[in-house]
Amino acid sequence: MKLASLKDGRDGRLVIVSRDLSLCTAPTDIARTLQDALDRWNQLEALLRDRSDALNAGRVAEARPFDPAACASPLPRAYQWADGSAYVNHVELVRRARGAELPDSFWTDPLMYQGGSDTFLGPCDPILMADESWGIDFEAEVAVITGDVPMGATEAQAADAVRLVMLVNDVSLRGLIPAELAKGFGFFQSKPSSVFSPVAVTPDELGEAWRDGKVCRPLVSHLNGRKFGEPDAGVDMTFAFPTLIAHAAKTRPLGAGTIIGSGTVSNKQGTDHGTSIAEGGVGYSCIAEVRMIETIRDGAPATPFMRFGDRIRIEMLDAAGATIFGAIDQEVRRYEGGGS
Repeated sequence: MKLASLKDGRDGRLVIVSRDLSLCTAPTDIARTLQDALDRWNQLEALLRDRSDALNAGRVAEARPFDPAACASPLPRAYQWADGSAYVNHVELVRRARGAELPDSFWTDPLMYQGGSDTFLGPCDPILMADESWGIDFEAEVAVITGDVPMGATEAQAADAVRLVMLVNDVSLRGLIPAELAKGFGFFQSKPSSVFSPVAVTPDELGEAWRDGKVCRPLVSHLNGRKFGEPDAGVDMTFAFPTLIAHAAKTRPLGAGTIIGSGTVSNKQGTDHGTSIAEGGVGYSCIAEVRMIETIRDGAPATPFMRFGDRIRIEMLDAAGATIFGAIDQEVRRYEGGGS
């Protein structure tokens, strides 16, 4: 089953999307928003699946064309957004670039931060920033949406709580991160509004690509029309989603609609740092990794962060080459507003 939210008020309007992403229908008689559906998942899942089956079979008279540009993120706002760092290769590169050792605990105890979840961007919305010097970067990730998770949940309970899977662009402002981390209180200004794929899918839609709590398909990023990365999200993922969910629920319950992110997808590719697309590798899921490698190799970074007018496209294709979640497709633009 594939679900999306059309832009309509703060919480959007739930639509069921056909498997090929060509059609959609609004199940307003079942649930008006995705959050409502998640809150009552045990009662509504079968009804939503029946409607999805009818849509895919061409039996829904009110079906209409699906337009990703008309979408908000599947959850336009969420009660909780917690992003992990499941690909330790990415963390190791960050630390190596600044000459810091990777603590052994990073291989057994996941990193995680709690991000802002009140103003997610739509998948085709521009990334508005007031200053290029903030170091605008994309981060291509995978995320899951959970049902209710009890405090102290086991990994088995956490696995059972996965309701939906989607993609993420966890926009980061690299120029602001060092000063924030130096305060010892985590990210805030350096992590502006994130954005999620047009469609969120139930794990069964992924077939064999959903294995052991991981999405085992390449995550493809194009920066200004050129392929930047296609690392496999199922490779080098030190902490699978059940582990990340259980980690988040160690000291508190998680409410239905909680979003848990994987962190930047990163493959070692048989080397000590990975290889770019141009060099025959699978590339990277953020600009920071390229700059880290340039620093390690050459002593200084050369690749610039994103500038006004740059465009990032993130998507994942199935084995037949069809898009699974639709594409995150965004342009960086200057923010002309201001506070008063």
